[in-house]
Amino acid sequence: MIGSGIFISPKAVLDYTGAVGPCLCVWAACGVISTLGALCYAELGTMITKSGGEYPYLMAAFGSIPAYLYSWTTIMVLKPSSFAIISLSFAKYAATPFYPGCTPPDVVTKCLAAAAILLICLLNCLSVKLATYVQNIFTAAKLLIILVIVVAGMVLLAQGKTQNISNSFDGAQTSFGAIGLAFYSGLWAYDGWNQLNCITEELQNPHRNLPLAIIIAIPLVTVCYILVNIAYFTVMTPTELLQSEAVAVTFGDRVFYPVSWIVPLFVVFSTFGAANGSCFTAGRLIYVSGREGHMLKILSYISLRRYTPAPALIFNGFLSIIYIIPLDIKTLINYFSFANWFFYGLTALSLIVMRFTKKDMERPVKVPIFIAAAVILVSAYLVLAPIIDRPEWEYLYCTLFILSGLILYFLFVHHKFSWTRKIMSECGTVQFSRNLINVTLKCIIE
Repeated sequence: MIGSGIFISPKAVLDYTGAVGPCLCVWAACGVISTLGALCYAELGTMITKSGGEYPYLMAAFGSIPAYLYSWTTIMVLKPSSFAIISLSFAKYAATPFYPGCTPPDVVTKCLAAAAILLICLLNCLSVKLATYVQNIFTAAKLLIILVIVVAGMVLLAQGKTQNISNSFDGAQTSFGAIGLAFYSGLWAYDGWNQLNCITEELQNPHRNLPLAIIIAIPLVTVCYILVNIAYFTVMTPTELLQSEAVAVTFGDRVFYPVSWIVPLFVVFSTFGAANGSCFTAGRLIYVSGREGHMLKILSYISLRRYTPAPALIFNGFLSIIYIIPLDIKTLINYFSFANWFFYGLTALSLIVMRFTKKDMERPVKVPIFIAAAVILVSAYLVLAPIIDRPEWEYLYCTLFILSGLILYFLFVHHKFSWTRKIMSECGTVQFSRNLINVTLKCIIE
């Protein structure tokens, strides 16, 4: 859950709120919203113990059309754009120390991001154990750097460095849409609260471990994020923070000199680990969609030697590289969040629907229904507020892209014409799939 967001989102959240006080309030509110959403997912995940995140819940509550639209949007937009955002963050922090006083060239940042995507995809194709080992190592690194920043901030506060958080609500913005965009960036940092639901089938004792992870992790992450932001403001004014190309690097330069290189190094470790986690869960979702017949059959294939969903992982990596070419981080986050919170709200609605349509299903975890209602209202606000306040073509394009999945659904899934069956079904793609997988696994994996 702790990844690139806490190192890139503070700048955007402050920009949209205009002052330190509202900025910190947004960070706290994002933690509350994430907790409420995760509690809803805990009930769904222990009731329907299938991998694939929101996909099996939407399928059970609303049928195949919403589930297909979710898988279509997630596979083609949400997962690869998330992977691209984190990889760009990795590249930005990796390159910034080599360009002191200026912004790293876009070509350098994007080439580094592409290299990271290729390396992470290779690791995940080679072995689940290797990917998990890498994740554990870089998780320790990210927790260490968060701890270092928090402790340094507390020491500076004890020394009286509070001038930047005094009168913290002066200059605050109250725009209906700007607050929504601030939540987009803040919630991006918390994104990951639903990741365990993508691999429920691979969890040991999900009935116990899934809700336990939520109850412990999200409140702890919320406290850490607030303290990290306070630490930033002990050494940077709001204006300086907005002008910083890499907030954590600036913090390190002012607090840890002459060993300030420690901060960008561990931030690079943190973002690399987050990118690895994004790739790991994306591969499972794409695999489930292929298994259900909602994507090409080849995407549901698993390497018999490595036991990894190699075609799904390679496909996700390919799309992620495409996303890093034309777009920047801020645009990607807004585009990502708009679509993401539409489906989060729809998933919370599925919980309420199944309370009435599937009363007999066992629910090891059962949350009060008002929590699901609150998540639906927040999702509606996050989807509509930016459009109402600052209408932009990107939101229309995103909506049209989601709806375009209906065309593919009726052509390739629902009606199954003879020519579409040849593309989607196993009998029509088996020879092509065998050839492609043989070449891919020999050249890339083995």
